[in-house]
Amino acid sequence: MKRVLALDVGKKRIGLAVSDELGITAQGLDTFERTRIRDDLNELKQIARRWNVECLLIGRPLHMSGADSRQSEYTREFAERLSRHLELPVVFLDERLTSAEAERTLREAGASLDQRKKAVDRLAAVLLLESYLARQSAAGASQEGDMIA
Repeated sequence: MKRVLALDVGKKRIGLAVSDELGITAQGLDTFERTRIRDDLNELKQIARRWNVECLLIGRPLHMSGADSRQSEYTREFAERLSRHLELPVVFLDERLTSAEAERTLREAGASLDQRKKAVDRLAAVLLLESYLARQSAAGASQEGDMIA
């Protein structure tokens, strides 16, 4: 199994998580504070190289109805640029409830509002990656979701 880097893409921050080499566990990385697109792409390239990533997993923000949102289009355009810049394939996975689940988990753990703001993006990326890894395991490592090669 290859290492996967999961991204919960926002306009100000990107939550990050990386899988282990066996594709079993997800580890949250420091939340990435965005600056300029060129700098963002270069920093993400360094992160992908540092972790020997072979695939990018990006949360696809959809409306609860399943329809694309304005953020979906922004995320897709960013993912396409990132895929070209890193020369890595991208897999999209529905992320409709990951941020809400991350927020709930942090609240139940007693995290303060400030702690939740700092951790929610990373936890959302971890939850997204855990969901993907579980699907991969159940499907015998077949790809799920939309993919950009």
